[in-house]
Amino acid sequence: MKHLTYFYLFIVLLFFSCQSEQRGEVELPPPNIVWINAEDLSPAFGCYGDDFATTPNIDKLAKNGVVYTNSYATAPICAPSRSALATGLYATAMGTQHLRSETPKPDFIQTLPEHMRQAGYFTSLNGKTDYNFDPTGVWEYWKNDNAPWRQRKDDRPFYSMFVFGVSHEGAGNFKDKYDELTKDLPKEMFHSKEEVEVPPYYPDNETSRDLWARYYDLISVFDQKVGEVVDNLEEDGLLENTIVFVFSDHGFGMPRYKRWLNDTGIRVPLVIYTPEKYKDYFPTKRGQKTDELVSFVDYVPTVMNLAGLEPAETMQGRAFLGKNLSEQREYVYGARSRADDMYETSRAVRDDRYIYIRHYMPQYPYIQDGYIFSDRKESLKLLRAEHQANNLPPASEAMWHPKPIEELYDLKDDPQELNNLAESPEFAEVKERLHSKMTDWILRHRDIGFLHEAEFMIRSKGSTPYEYAQSDDYQLENILAAAEKVGKASVQEFIEGLKNSDSGVRYWSVIGLLNLGEEAKSAESDLLNVLKNDTSPSVQIAAAETLCGLGNCEPTLPILEKYLKDERVWVTLYAARTTQLIGEAARPLIPTIKQVLENNLGEPGAKRKYKDFNYAAFISWPLEWSLQEMGEPVEN
Repeated sequence: MKHLTYFYLFIVLLFFSCQSEQRGEVELPPPNIVWINAEDLSPAFGCYGDDFATTPNIDKLAKNGVVYTNSYATAPICAPSRSALATGLYATAMGTQHLRSETPKPDFIQTLPEHMRQAGYFTSLNGKTDYNFDPTGVWEYWKNDNAPWRQRKDDRPFYSMFVFGVSHEGAGNFKDKYDELTKDLPKEMFHSKEEVEVPPYYPDNETSRDLWARYYDLISVFDQKVGEVVDNLEEDGLLENTIVFVFSDHGFGMPRYKRWLNDTGIRVPLVIYTPEKYKDYFPTKRGQKTDELVSFVDYVPTVMNLAGLEPAETMQGRAFLGKNLSEQREYVYGARSRADDMYETSRAVRDDRYIYIRHYMPQYPYIQDGYIFSDRKESLKLLRAEHQANNLPPASEAMWHPKPIEELYDLKDDPQELNNLAESPEFAEVKERLHSKMTDWILRHRDIGFLHEAEFMIRSKGSTPYEYAQSDDYQLENILAAAEKVGKASVQEFIEGLKNSDSGVRYWSVIGLLNLGEEAKSAESDLLNVLKNDTSPSVQIAAAETLCGLGNCEPTLPILEKYLKDERVWVTLYAARTTQLIGEAARPLIPTIKQVLENNLGEPGAKRKYKDFNYAAFISWPLEWSLQEMGEPVEN
């Protein structure tokens, strides 16, 4: 294997040599690549024009690099975004779009560090993986080390990634975590709450100001981490051979940013340091900004292009740096799916001016009841108190109500997305164009997310969700057409859909009835038939939620009890969430709920209460919530 690695490195060097000779250029070695990834940060650096931010290290890189003002995550939450950053594929094509999951990945789809390692690069990671698939063997060196290249046994080029969690929503919402992370921050780098600008989604009061000033302190802590890495590169004489990317995984870890499929949730900072010798690889001059649209799926092919490698055919992005670039993209796309135990299905598209969002589960509010939106987080505690006191600004009050079916914003005139133009006749043509582009993207990349998670995991058993999605068995066109009816079709159309041979179509027909609420009363007998006889657990569980919403809960309880006991965690999770949503009607299920919770407990004395911070926790949270709502004690 060692000989094979050196062979790949020889080929890479030969490629650069031949290309240089043909152009009469000075021969350049493959550049080192460093990715410095923040968690939960919007573009709030000084180099973006944010005068309140204190980011001297990042701003210094920007002076000798390029600032991207239109770089976009593919999801407003970390794990699906990291899946795209690792593979160059949309998470919705892989089945890795939920947070979190354990999704099998085809062996023929390799990650960026695997490609780079095979090409002779030393690869290293400092921080989390969180790709929604098994990361075993992905990285050559994985340790908390801010100068990992020093572990090389030779002069190989390196690709090193750093994931710094100092700005994560945990530190932004929990004072004890914030205090620990900022204890060594110089006094002059703290931010005054009197001077902070409060976003329009928050009440302008003392608590809001304190929260947002603290978040800017955490940005300064991240900037210091960037400085540590860059200082190590300079100390080792490597900076001028290294292209450095500084970016975030999605927007701020606060409501209306993280988990929101708006521009606020998916627009991220991207600053790329450009060594003088590699400046010709950049379409934009050093020290300048560019408004080029860039997506997370573009990062992998870009790095491979910089390294002289041919991107894999499976990759779904385009290189935006290096030689022989294709035309710049006109659109970027995003997806919102399950986050922890809370289900959503939304898709978005953005061009150089507008963002369009389609919600396929509009019946759920942006802030659903449950653990991740509880008062444990200071931001949620603030917003909930102001909501109950009727003191929220309109943009914030909307978070507590069912979502519109569609959203459309003019980001030039309305950068904070306060005026939804989706129902405006004046913008009908814009909406139709963007909806058409979004539909093309969904179909072209074979979005597996239009099957419920439990459904696509069952259908792809023995294979992978990606391979199933690529097959003719996945009738995406028909399933998407059924999903598009949600919020728009009649009760009768949904009743007809319940008879379809494809469970995906039946599922969206049930969701359409669920969204109609009491208007779906005439479909009750049809829903009962689905509840008792459908072969798909996802369809049955959706029917249970819909029937219970219509006041007919008793026949749903045996179905929910059956699937709470199911060994397939994705089925159990859906049943658990639905059990919470039906409220007091779940009381007969209390013995089953308690048994499931006991089965999910971790070892005595373990750091975490439950077996894992994945399905065991996500199944348990809604069941705990359900017990609490029914006045039952819950063990801490």
